[in-house]
Amino acid sequence: MAGFMSILHESWHAALYRTIVTASLTGLDTTPRGLKAEALTIVLVLTGVAIFGYLAAQVVETIAKGVLGDARREKKRRKMIDELRDHIIVCGYGRVGRRTAEEFRASGVAYVVVDFGAEALEFARENGDLVVAGNGTDDAILAHAGIDRARGLIVASDDDADNLYITLSAKARRPDLTVIARASSEPAERKLKLAGADRVVTPYTSAGRVMAGLMIKPQVTAFVNVLTSAQEPGLSFEEIEVRSTCSAVGLTIGELDVAARTGAYIVALRKPDGTFETRPSKQTLLETGDVLVGVGSPDEIRALEELFEPRPALAT
Repeated sequence: MAGFMSILHESWHAALYRTIVTASLTGLDTTPRGLKAEALTIVLVLTGVAIFGYLAAQVVETIAKGVLGDARREKKRRKMIDELRDHIIVCGYGRVGRRTAEEFRASGVAYVVVDFGAEALEFARENGDLVVAGNGTDDAILAHAGIDRARGLIVASDDDADNLYITLSAKARRPDLTVIARASSEPAERKLKLAGADRVVTPYTSAGRVMAGLMIKPQVTAFVNVLTSAQEPGLSFEEIEVRSTCSAVGLTIGELDVAARTGAYIVALRKPDGTFETRPSKQTLLETGDVLVGVGSPDEIRALEELFEPRPALAT
C-alpha cells in the first residue's frame, strides 16, 4: 500500500484497494468510485478468498482423513493379526470360504481371510473379518496372515491349481499345519492329498450325498446337519485328544464314568493309526494319542474337557 501511495500518488484507500485486489489475484482493472465502494469491494474480495480457502481446506481435510483413517485401520488390523495365535487362515473368500467363516464366527474361532478379489475383500470388511489382501499362492501373503503361528489352513479357492500350490507351499513351510483343501473333482482331490492336505472336501460330492440323504432318510439327515452346525447352541460335538499328561491315560471309559461325571457321551474314538471305533464301550481303554468325539451341551462339553486336562505337576 505504501509503495502504491508513493509511486502512483494515490490516496491510502485507493492504494489499499489496489493492494488487496493484486494480492488476492482478483485482477480487477477498474477502480470503484469513492471510499465506500472501495471498502465494499475489499470486503467482497476478502470474503470470497476466505470462502474458497475454507472449501479447499475442507476438501484437503476430507481426503487426508480418508487416507489417514484407512492407514490407521490397516495398522490396527495388522497389529491384531500379528497378535493372533492358534488361529485359522481361510484362503479364498468365495461361497465356500464365507460359509466356513460363518461357522468360525458362530464357534468363536479366530481366523484371518486371504483373498485378492475386490468383492470378497469388501464383504470381509463389512463383516468385520481380519483380512490380508493378496493371493494365497504368495508365501509372503501367507506369512502376513500368520501361518507360522496358525493351527490350521482352509484352502477354499475356486481354482484347483491355486489350491494345490497353496497346499504345497503351506506344507513345505509348516509340515505340522492342518490343511483342509477344497477340490472340484476326484483327480484334483487325489493331487491335493499327494501335496499333503490332511483333508480334502469336494463340495459337489458332499452336496450330492446330503441331497440323497434328505430324500432317503430326511429326518436323520436334517438332524445330523443341525447337530453338526456351530449355530445350534443346545447340543454340539467336540473332539478331545488324550495326551500323556492327563490322568485318563490307561483307564477305561467305564472307569472314568464319563456320563455320570459330565453328562456328555463319548460317541466315537479315533486311534493313532487312523481307525475309528464308532461305538466305544465301557471296556474301551484310553491310550495316549487317542482322539475321542464327545456330544453334549456346552456345559457338559466343558466338563468333559476338564476331565481330560493335564494332571497337576508334582512339586520337587
